[in-house]
Amino acid sequence: MIEITEQQILTFAPNASAASNGKKISQKGGFVKLERTSDNTLYIGECKGSGNSHYITSADYINQAEPVFRCTCPSRQYPCKHSLALLYEILAGKEFSICEVPEDILRKREKKKARDNKASKPESEMTEEELKKAEKKKASAAKSAKNAKIKKLKSQLKGLDLADKMTDSLVMAGLGTIGGASLKSYQDIIKQMGDYYLTGPQKLCNQLLIEITKFQKDGSEIHYDNAIDILKKLHTLVKKSRQYIENKLASDDASLDDNMLYEELGGVWKLTELEEAGRGIENKNFVQLSFWIDYSESAKLYTDTGCWICLEDGNIYINYNYRPLKAVKYIKQDDSVFGVASVPRAATYPGDGNLRIRWENAQIRDLTEEDYNKITGFAPGSINAGAKAIKNTLKNTLAQPMLLQLIKYQKIARCDYGFVLISESGDNILLGDMPGMEQTTPRIEMLPGSYLLKNQVMLAAFYYNNRNRRLQAQPLSIITKNSIVRLLY
Repeated sequence: MIEITEQQILTFAPNASAASNGKKISQKGGFVKLERTSDNTLYIGECKGSGNSHYITSADYINQAEPVFRCTCPSRQYPCKHSLALLYEILAGKEFSICEVPEDILRKREKKKARDNKASKPESEMTEEELKKAEKKKASAAKSAKNAKIKKLKSQLKGLDLADKMTDSLVMAGLGTIGGASLKSYQDIIKQMGDYYLTGPQKLCNQLLIEITKFQKDGSEIHYDNAIDILKKLHTLVKKSRQYIENKLASDDASLDDNMLYEELGGVWKLTELEEAGRGIENKNFVQLSFWIDYSESAKLYTDTGCWICLEDGNIYINYNYRPLKAVKYIKQDDSVFGVASVPRAATYPGDGNLRIRWENAQIRDLTEEDYNKITGFAPGSINAGAKAIKNTLKNTLAQPMLLQLIKYQKIARCDYGFVLISESGDNILLGDMPGMEQTTPRIEMLPGSYLLKNQVMLAAFYYNNRNRRLQAQPLSIITKNSIVRLLY
Protein backbone atom coordinates (compact mmCIF):
# COMPACT_ATOMS: atom_id res chain seq x y z
CA MET A 1 0.00 0.00 0.00
CA ILE A 2 1.17 3.52 -0.70
CA GLU A 3 1.73 5.89 2.21
CA ILE A 4 -0.78 8.70 2.28
CA THR A 5 -1.75 11.39 4.81
CA GLU A 6 -4.96 13.33 5.30
CA GLN A 7 -3.05 16.50 4.46
CA GLN A 8 -2.26 15.06 1.02
CA ILE A 9 -5.93 14.22 0.48
CA LEU A 10 -6.90 17.79 1.39
CA THR A 11 -4.27 19.04 -1.04
CA PHE A 12 -5.79 16.99 -3.86
CA ALA A 13 -9.37 18.04 -3.06
CA PRO A 14 -10.87 20.80 -5.25
CA ASN A 15 -12.53 22.26 -2.14
CA ALA A 16 -13.15 21.49 1.54
CA SER A 17 -16.68 20.26 0.83
CA ALA A 18 -15.47 17.58 -1.60
CA ALA A 19 -12.96 16.31 0.96
CA SER A 20 -15.58 16.26 3.72
CA ASN A 21 -18.08 14.39 1.52
CA GLY A 22 -15.40 11.89 0.48
CA LYS A 23 -14.52 11.23 4.11
CA LYS A 24 -18.19 10.61 4.95
CA ILE A 25 -18.54 8.10 2.09
CA SER A 26 -15.55 6.18 3.45
CA GLN A 27 -16.73 6.29 7.07
CA LYS A 28 -20.24 5.11 6.16
CA GLY A 29 -18.99 2.09 4.22
CA GLY A 30 -19.76 3.43 0.77
CA PHE A 31 -17.54 0.92 -1.08
CA VAL A 32 -18.72 -2.55 -2.03
CA LYS A 33 -15.40 -3.55 -3.59
CA LEU A 34 -11.76 -2.47 -3.20
CA GLU A 35 -8.86 -3.62 -5.40
CA ARG A 36 -5.24 -2.73 -6.03
CA THR A 37 -2.44 -3.92 -8.28
CA SER A 38 0.45 -5.84 -6.78
CA ASP A 39 2.88 -2.99 -7.57
CA ASN A 40 0.63 -0.52 -5.69
CA THR A 41 0.37 1.83 -8.67
CA LEU A 42 -3.39 1.50 -9.15
CA TYR A 43 -6.25 1.50 -6.64
CA ILE A 44 -9.83 0.81 -7.74
CA GLY A 45 -13.08 1.08 -5.81
CA GLU A 46 -16.69 0.29 -6.60
CA CYS A 47 -18.75 2.88 -4.76
CA LYS A 48 -22.49 3.06 -4.10
CA GLY A 49 -24.19 5.80 -6.12
CA SER A 50 -27.26 7.89 -5.33
CA GLY A 51 -29.47 5.29 -7.01
CA ASN A 52 -29.10 1.60 -7.74
CA SER A 53 -26.04 2.11 -9.93
CA HIS A 54 -22.48 1.97 -8.62
CA TYR A 55 -19.54 4.17 -9.65
CA ILE A 56 -16.10 2.84 -10.51
CA THR A 57 -13.39 5.17 -9.24
CA SER A 58 -9.62 4.80 -9.37
CA ALA A 59 -6.38 6.44 -8.26
CA ASP A 60 -3.52 5.83 -10.68
CA TYR A 61 -0.09 6.27 -9.08
CA ILE A 62 2.03 5.21 -12.09
CA ASN A 63 3.59 8.65 -11.59
CA GLN A 64 3.55 9.14 -7.82
CA ALA A 65 4.26 12.87 -8.09
CA GLU A 66 1.18 13.37 -10.29
CA PRO A 67 -1.50 10.74 -9.56
CA VAL A 68 -4.44 10.53 -11.98
CA PHE A 69 -7.99 10.14 -10.65
CA ARG A 70 -10.83 8.69 -12.70
CA CYS A 71 -14.50 8.07 -11.89
CA THR A 72 -17.61 7.05 -13.81
CA CYS A 73 -19.81 9.49 -11.87
CA PRO A 74 -21.16 12.62 -13.67
CA SER A 75 -19.40 15.11 -11.36
CA ARG A 76 -17.23 17.81 -12.98
CA GLN A 77 -15.06 18.17 -9.90
CA TYR A 78 -11.54 16.75 -10.11
CA PRO A 79 -10.95 14.67 -8.19
CA CYS A 80 -14.58 13.95 -7.29
CA LYS A 81 -15.77 12.98 -3.82
CA HIS A 82 -15.68 9.28 -4.78
CA SER A 83 -12.00 9.45 -5.72
CA LEU A 84 -11.27 11.25 -2.45
CA ALA A 85 -13.28 8.61 -0.59
CA LEU A 86 -11.05 5.97 -2.17
CA LEU A 87 -8.01 7.78 -0.78
CA TYR A 88 -9.63 7.81 2.66
CA GLU A 89 -10.08 4.03 2.34
CA ILE A 90 -6.32 3.72 1.74
CA LEU A 91 -5.61 6.05 4.67
CA ALA A 92 -7.86 3.95 6.93
CA GLY A 93 -5.87 0.82 6.06
CA LYS A 94 -8.83 -0.98 4.48
CA GLU A 95 -8.16 -4.32 2.82
CA PHE A 96 -7.71 -4.23 -0.97
CA SER A 97 -7.74 -7.45 -2.97
CA ILE A 98 -5.07 -7.86 -5.67
CA CYS A 99 -6.10 -7.36 -9.31
CA GLU A 100 -4.59 -6.81 -12.74
CA VAL A 101 -4.58 -3.43 -14.48
CA PRO A 102 -7.85 -3.21 -16.48
CA GLU A 103 -7.56 -2.90 -20.27
CA ASP A 104 -9.15 0.55 -20.37
CA ILE A 105 -6.63 1.87 -17.82
CA LEU A 106 -3.75 0.36 -19.80
CA ARG A 107 -4.98 2.12 -22.96
CA LYS A 108 -5.31 5.43 -21.11
CA ARG A 109 -1.81 5.04 -19.70
CA GLU A 110 -0.41 4.36 -23.17
CA LYS A 111 -2.20 7.39 -24.66
CA LYS A 112 -0.87 9.65 -21.91
CA LYS A 113 2.64 8.26 -22.33
CA ALA A 114 2.45 8.85 -26.10
CA ARG A 115 1.31 12.44 -25.57
CA ASP A 116 4.10 13.07 -23.07
CA ASN A 117 6.70 11.51 -25.38
CA LYS A 118 5.50 13.55 -28.34
CA ALA A 119 5.64 16.75 -26.34
CA SER A 120 9.14 16.00 -25.03
CA LYS A 121 10.66 14.30 -28.08
CA PRO A 122 14.35 15.33 -28.21
CA GLU A 123 15.78 16.87 -31.38
CA SER A 124 18.29 14.00 -31.64
CA GLU A 125 15.40 11.64 -32.38
CA MET A 126 13.72 13.86 -34.98
CA THR A 127 13.98 13.35 -38.73
CA GLU A 128 15.43 16.14 -40.88
CA GLU A 129 11.96 17.07 -42.07
CA GLU A 130 10.64 17.16 -38.48
CA LEU A 131 13.58 19.37 -37.45
CA LYS A 132 12.93 21.88 -40.25
CA LYS A 133 9.23 21.98 -39.46
CA ALA A 134 9.91 22.43 -35.75
CA GLU A 135 12.45 25.23 -36.36
CA LYS A 136 10.09 27.03 -38.73
CA LYS A 137 7.23 26.76 -36.29
CA LYS A 138 9.44 27.91 -33.43
CA ALA A 139 10.73 30.94 -35.37
CA SER A 140 7.24 31.95 -36.45
CA ALA A 141 5.89 31.65 -32.91
CA ALA A 142 8.83 33.65 -31.51
CA LYS A 143 8.29 36.46 -34.01
CA SER A 144 4.55 36.65 -33.32
CA ALA A 145 5.14 36.60 -29.57
CA LYS A 146 7.73 39.40 -29.79
CA ASN A 147 5.45 41.59 -31.92
CA ALA A 148 2.60 41.08 -29.46
CA LYS A 149 4.82 41.98 -26.50
CA ILE A 150 6.15 45.13 -28.21
CA LYS A 151 2.58 46.18 -28.96
CA LYS A 152 1.62 45.57 -25.34
CA LEU A 153 4.58 47.64 -24.03
CA LYS A 154 3.62 50.57 -26.26
CA SER A 155 0.03 50.33 -25.06
CA GLN A 156 1.15 50.29 -21.43
CA LEU A 157 3.26 53.38 -22.02
CA LYS A 158 0.18 55.24 -23.26
CA GLY A 159 -1.83 54.01 -20.30
CA LEU A 160 0.76 55.33 -17.86
CA ASP A 161 -0.04 58.83 -19.15
CA LEU A 162 -3.59 58.35 -17.84
CA ALA A 163 -2.32 57.30 -14.42
CA ASP A 164 0.07 60.28 -14.42
CA LYS A 165 -2.72 62.74 -15.19
CA MET A 166 -4.91 61.24 -12.50
CA THR A 167 -2.27 61.47 -9.75
CA ASP A 168 -1.33 65.04 -10.77
CA SER A 169 -5.00 66.06 -10.71
CA LEU A 170 -5.56 64.52 -7.29
CA VAL A 171 -2.53 66.26 -5.81
CA MET A 172 -3.52 69.62 -7.28
CA ALA A 173 -7.16 69.37 -6.18
CA GLY A 174 -6.52 67.83 -2.77
CA LEU A 175 -7.67 64.39 -1.67
CA GLY A 176 -10.44 65.71 0.54
CA THR A 177 -12.10 67.86 -2.12
CA ILE A 178 -13.21 65.20 -4.60
CA GLY A 179 -16.91 65.55 -5.38
CA GLY A 180 -19.39 63.30 -7.15
CA ALA A 181 -18.63 64.58 -10.66
CA SER A 182 -14.85 64.36 -10.32
CA LEU A 183 -15.15 60.96 -8.67
CA LYS A 184 -17.05 59.68 -11.69
CA SER A 185 -14.39 61.02 -14.07
CA TYR A 186 -11.65 59.29 -12.06
CA GLN A 187 -13.61 56.02 -12.16
CA ASP A 188 -13.83 56.32 -15.95
CA ILE A 189 -10.05 56.79 -16.17
CA ILE A 190 -9.49 53.74 -13.97
CA LYS A 191 -11.71 51.60 -16.23
CA GLN A 192 -9.63 52.66 -19.25
CA MET A 193 -6.44 51.40 -17.59
CA GLY A 194 -7.61 47.85 -18.13
CA ASP A 195 -7.56 48.48 -21.89
CA TYR A 196 -3.87 49.35 -21.58
CA TYR A 197 -2.87 46.15 -19.71
CA LEU A 198 -2.30 48.08 -16.48
CA THR A 199 -4.18 45.98 -13.94
CA GLY A 200 -1.55 46.75 -11.28
CA PRO A 201 -1.93 50.56 -11.38
CA GLN A 202 -5.67 50.06 -11.91
CA LYS A 203 -5.91 48.16 -8.62
CA LEU A 204 -3.96 50.90 -6.79
CA CYS A 205 -6.23 53.60 -8.22
CA ASN A 206 -9.31 51.71 -7.07
CA GLN A 207 -7.81 51.37 -3.59
CA LEU A 208 -7.09 55.09 -3.61
CA LEU A 209 -10.67 56.08 -4.43
CA ILE A 210 -12.04 53.68 -1.81
CA GLU A 211 -9.86 55.27 0.90
CA ILE A 212 -10.79 58.79 -0.22
CA THR A 213 -14.50 57.92 -0.17
CA LYS A 214 -14.19 56.44 3.33
CA PHE A 215 -12.31 59.53 4.52
CA GLN A 216 -15.07 61.79 3.22
CA LYS A 217 -17.69 59.69 5.06
CA ASP A 218 -16.12 59.38 8.52
CA GLY A 219 -13.21 61.85 8.50
CA SER A 220 -10.89 59.24 10.01
CA GLU A 221 -7.23 60.15 9.49
CA ILE A 222 -6.33 56.49 8.97
CA HIS A 223 -8.07 56.59 5.58
CA TYR A 224 -6.29 59.80 4.65
CA ASP A 225 -2.93 58.27 5.63
CA ASN A 226 -3.73 55.13 3.64
CA ALA A 227 -4.62 57.26 0.61
CA ILE A 228 -1.31 59.12 0.86
CA ASP A 229 0.63 55.84 1.04
CA ILE A 230 -1.20 54.48 -2.02
CA LEU A 231 -0.60 57.73 -3.90
CA LYS A 232 3.14 57.51 -3.15
CA LYS A 233 3.28 53.90 -4.38
CA LEU A 234 1.29 54.76 -7.51
CA HIS A 235 3.56 57.71 -8.32
CA THR A 236 6.69 55.57 -7.83
CA LEU A 237 5.26 52.71 -9.90
CA VAL A 238 4.35 55.02 -12.80
CA LYS A 239 7.74 56.74 -12.77
CA LYS A 240 9.81 53.53 -12.62
CA SER A 241 7.57 51.69 -15.09
CA ARG A 242 7.84 54.45 -17.68
CA GLN A 243 11.64 54.30 -17.56
CA TYR A 244 11.57 50.48 -17.64
CA ILE A 245 9.28 50.32 -20.70
CA GLU A 246 11.11 53.08 -22.57
CA ASN A 247 14.40 51.22 -22.11
CA LYS A 248 12.81 47.98 -23.35
CA LEU A 249 11.43 49.66 -26.47
CA ALA A 250 14.66 51.53 -27.18
CA SER A 251 16.62 48.26 -27.18
CA ASP A 252 13.88 46.39 -29.09
CA ASP A 253 13.83 43.90 -26.24
CA ALA A 254 10.45 42.33 -25.52
CA SER A 255 11.79 39.38 -23.52
CA LEU A 256 10.84 38.80 -19.90
CA ASP A 257 13.54 39.76 -17.44
CA ASP A 258 14.20 39.47 -13.75
CA ASN A 259 12.30 42.64 -12.83
CA MET A 260 9.45 43.01 -10.34
CA LEU A 261 7.86 45.78 -12.45
CA TYR A 262 6.52 43.23 -14.92
CA GLU A 263 4.16 41.81 -12.30
CA GLU A 264 3.52 45.17 -10.64
CA LEU A 265 2.11 46.43 -13.94
CA GLY A 266 -0.20 43.44 -14.17
CA GLY A 267 1.88 40.77 -15.91
CA VAL A 268 1.36 37.12 -14.99
CA TRP A 269 4.38 34.82 -14.82
CA LYS A 270 4.25 31.21 -15.92
CA LEU A 271 6.26 28.73 -13.90
CA THR A 272 8.36 27.84 -16.96
CA GLU A 273 9.08 31.53 -17.58
CA LEU A 274 10.35 31.98 -14.02
CA GLU A 275 12.60 28.95 -14.47
CA GLU A 276 13.91 30.32 -17.78
CA ALA A 277 14.69 33.60 -16.00
CA GLY A 278 16.97 31.64 -13.65
CA ARG A 279 14.61 31.65 -10.67
CA GLY A 280 14.05 27.90 -10.43
CA ILE A 281 15.00 25.85 -7.36
CA GLU A 282 14.92 22.08 -6.92
CA ASN A 283 14.42 19.47 -4.21
CA LYS A 284 13.63 21.68 -1.23
CA ASN A 285 11.54 21.07 1.88
CA PHE A 286 9.16 23.72 3.21
CA VAL A 287 7.11 24.12 6.37
CA GLN A 288 4.13 26.46 6.49
CA LEU A 289 4.43 28.73 9.52
CA SER A 290 1.31 30.86 8.97
CA PHE A 291 -1.72 31.16 6.71
CA TRP A 292 -4.50 33.71 6.20
CA ILE A 293 -7.09 34.88 3.67
CA ASP A 294 -7.61 38.52 2.60
CA TYR A 295 -10.31 40.13 0.52
CA SER A 296 -9.53 43.21 -1.59
CA GLU A 297 -12.59 45.37 -2.14
CA SER A 298 -10.83 47.36 -4.85
CA ALA A 299 -9.77 44.31 -6.87
CA LYS A 300 -12.80 42.12 -5.95
CA LEU A 301 -10.24 39.44 -5.11
CA TYR A 302 -9.64 36.85 -2.40
CA THR A 303 -5.98 36.08 -1.69
CA ASP A 304 -4.93 32.95 0.20
CA THR A 305 -1.50 33.66 1.72
CA GLY A 306 0.89 31.05 3.06
CA CYS A 307 4.22 31.76 4.79
CA TRP A 308 6.81 29.01 4.34
CA ILE A 309 10.30 28.43 5.70
CA CYS A 310 12.83 26.43 3.70
CA LEU A 311 14.40 23.74 5.87
CA GLU A 312 17.60 23.80 3.80
CA ASP A 313 18.50 27.49 4.13
CA GLY A 314 16.03 29.13 6.54
CA ASN A 315 14.68 31.61 3.99
CA ILE A 316 11.04 32.58 4.50
CA TYR A 317 8.87 32.71 1.39
CA ILE A 318 5.27 33.70 0.66
CA ASN A 319 2.90 32.01 -1.74
CA TYR A 320 -0.36 33.50 -3.01
CA ASN A 321 -3.46 31.84 -4.41
CA TYR A 322 -5.62 34.45 -6.15
CA ARG A 323 -9.39 33.89 -6.37
CA PRO A 324 -11.32 36.65 -8.20
CA LEU A 325 -14.81 37.11 -6.77
CA LYS A 326 -16.47 36.41 -10.14
CA ALA A 327 -14.64 33.08 -10.44
CA VAL A 328 -14.39 32.10 -6.77
CA LYS A 329 -16.51 28.96 -7.13
CA TYR A 330 -14.22 27.62 -9.86
CA ILE A 331 -10.89 28.10 -8.03
CA LYS A 332 -9.90 25.89 -5.14
CA GLN A 333 -9.24 27.74 -1.89
CA ASP A 334 -5.87 27.03 -0.30
CA ASP A 335 -5.75 25.98 3.34
CA SER A 336 -3.36 25.56 6.23
CA VAL A 337 -0.70 22.86 5.80
CA PHE A 338 0.61 21.16 8.94
CA GLY A 339 3.36 18.95 7.50
CA VAL A 340 6.57 19.26 5.50
CA ALA A 341 6.09 19.90 1.78
CA SER A 342 8.82 18.12 -0.19
CA VAL A 343 8.99 20.03 -3.46
CA PRO A 344 10.86 18.68 -6.51
CA ARG A 345 10.58 21.93 -8.53
CA ALA A 346 9.69 25.47 -7.52
CA ALA A 347 10.42 29.02 -8.63
CA THR A 348 10.61 32.41 -6.95
CA TYR A 349 9.30 35.72 -8.28
CA PRO A 350 11.40 38.88 -8.67
CA GLY A 351 11.14 41.24 -5.73
CA ASP A 352 12.53 42.31 -2.37
CA GLY A 353 11.99 41.02 1.16
CA ASN A 354 10.17 37.71 1.47
CA LEU A 355 10.12 36.41 -2.10
CA ARG A 356 6.96 34.96 -3.53
CA ILE A 357 7.32 31.26 -4.33
CA ARG A 358 5.34 28.86 -6.46
CA TRP A 359 5.27 25.14 -7.12
CA GLU A 360 2.90 22.71 -8.80
CA ASN A 361 3.46 19.46 -6.90
CA ALA A 362 4.59 18.46 -3.43
CA GLN A 363 4.62 15.40 -1.22
CA ILE A 364 3.47 16.08 2.36
CA ARG A 365 5.06 14.27 5.30
CA ASP A 366 4.77 14.70 9.07
CA LEU A 367 7.02 17.12 10.95
CA THR A 368 9.80 15.54 13.01
CA GLU A 369 11.77 16.73 16.03
CA GLU A 370 14.69 17.40 13.69
CA ASP A 371 12.48 19.70 11.57
CA TYR A 372 11.47 21.76 14.59
CA ASN A 373 15.11 22.02 15.65
CA LYS A 374 16.06 23.28 12.19
CA ILE A 375 13.34 25.94 12.23
CA THR A 376 14.22 27.29 15.68
CA GLY A 377 17.91 27.11 14.79
CA PHE A 378 17.41 29.65 11.99
CA ALA A 379 16.04 32.30 14.39
CA PRO A 380 18.44 35.12 15.41
CA GLY A 381 18.58 36.09 19.06
CA SER A 382 18.69 39.84 18.49
CA ILE A 383 16.29 42.37 16.97
CA ASN A 384 18.71 45.30 16.79
CA ALA A 385 21.21 43.34 14.68
CA GLY A 386 18.78 43.11 11.78
CA ALA A 387 16.66 46.23 12.40
CA LYS A 388 18.56 48.38 9.90
CA ALA A 389 18.17 45.80 7.11
CA ILE A 390 14.46 45.48 7.92
CA LYS A 391 13.94 49.25 7.77
CA ASN A 392 15.83 49.53 4.48
CA THR A 393 13.64 46.83 2.93
CA LEU A 394 10.44 48.49 4.16
CA LYS A 395 11.55 51.85 2.74
CA ASN A 396 11.15 50.45 -0.78
CA THR A 397 7.80 51.92 -1.82
CA LEU A 398 7.02 48.99 -4.12
CA ALA A 399 7.95 46.29 -1.58
CA GLN A 400 5.44 44.53 0.65
CA PRO A 401 4.58 46.64 3.73
CA MET A 402 5.83 43.91 6.05
CA LEU A 403 8.86 41.65 6.40
CA LEU A 404 8.49 38.21 7.94
CA GLN A 405 11.29 37.01 10.20
CA LEU A 406 11.92 34.59 13.05
CA ILE A 407 13.18 35.85 16.39
CA LYS A 408 14.25 34.05 19.57
CA TYR A 409 12.84 35.72 22.66
CA GLN A 410 13.38 35.64 26.41
CA LYS A 411 9.78 36.57 27.09
CA ILE A 412 6.67 38.39 25.99
CA ALA A 413 5.70 40.94 28.63
CA ARG A 414 3.10 43.62 29.21
CA CYS A 415 3.98 47.30 29.02
CA ASP A 416 2.10 50.62 29.05
CA TYR A 417 1.36 50.30 25.33
CA GLY A 418 0.39 46.61 25.22
CA PHE A 419 2.80 43.73 24.71
CA VAL A 420 6.53 43.88 24.16
CA LEU A 421 8.82 41.10 22.92
CA ILE A 422 12.20 40.93 24.64
CA SER A 423 14.73 39.09 22.51
CA GLU A 424 17.29 36.53 23.67
CA SER A 425 19.96 39.24 23.67
CA GLY A 426 17.83 41.65 25.72
CA ASP A 427 16.69 44.19 23.09
CA ASN A 428 12.96 44.61 22.56
CA ILE A 429 10.20 45.58 20.14
CA LEU A 430 6.60 46.62 20.67
CA LEU A 431 4.06 44.13 19.36
CA GLY A 432 1.07 45.45 17.44
CA ASP A 433 -1.32 44.75 14.59
CA MET A 434 -0.52 46.04 11.14
CA PRO A 435 -3.30 48.09 9.48
CA GLY A 436 -5.33 45.88 7.15
CA MET A 437 -4.30 42.64 8.89
CA GLU A 438 -6.49 40.56 11.18
CA GLN A 439 -5.58 41.29 14.79
CA THR A 440 -3.38 38.72 16.50
CA THR A 441 -1.78 40.60 19.39
CA PRO A 442 -4.87 40.22 21.65
CA ARG A 443 -4.60 36.43 21.16
CA ILE A 444 -1.40 36.41 23.21
CA GLU A 445 -3.69 36.41 26.26
CA MET A 446 -5.42 33.29 24.88
CA LEU A 447 -2.30 31.14 24.51
CA PRO A 448 -2.83 27.59 25.85
CA GLY A 449 0.15 27.73 28.24
CA SER A 450 2.34 30.30 30.01
CA TYR A 451 5.42 28.41 28.78
CA LEU A 452 4.77 29.95 25.34
CA LEU A 453 5.56 33.39 26.75
CA LYS A 454 9.18 32.48 27.55
CA ASN A 455 12.22 31.17 25.67
CA GLN A 456 10.54 30.33 22.39
CA VAL A 457 10.75 31.45 18.74
CA MET A 458 8.25 33.77 17.09
CA LEU A 459 7.39 34.33 13.45
CA ALA A 460 6.70 38.07 13.32
CA ALA A 461 5.63 40.46 10.59
CA PHE A 462 7.82 43.55 11.01
CA TYR A 463 6.25 46.80 9.80
CA TYR A 464 6.66 50.55 10.19
CA ASN A 465 3.89 52.23 12.17
CA ASN A 466 3.31 55.67 10.66
CA ARG A 467 1.30 56.77 13.68
CA ASN A 468 3.99 56.40 16.32
CA ARG A 469 6.86 56.46 13.82
CA ARG A 470 8.48 53.27 15.01
CA LEU A 471 9.20 49.74 13.87
CA GLN A 472 6.75 47.22 15.29
CA ALA A 473 6.07 43.51 14.93
CA GLN A 474 2.82 41.60 14.57
CA PRO A 475 2.99 38.09 16.08
CA LEU A 476 1.91 35.37 13.63
CA SER A 477 3.10 32.08 15.15
CA ILE A 478 5.13 30.69 18.04
CA ILE A 479 7.45 27.77 17.28
CA THR A 480 8.47 25.41 20.08
CA LYS A 481 10.54 22.22 20.15
CA ASN A 482 7.54 20.17 19.04
CA SER A 483 4.75 22.44 17.81
CA ILE A 484 3.76 25.51 15.80
CA VAL A 485 1.15 27.59 17.60
CA ARG A 486 -0.60 29.80 15.05
CA LEU A 487 -2.13 33.13 16.09
CA LEU A 488 -3.46 33.65 12.57
CA TYR A 489 -5.31 30.88 10.77
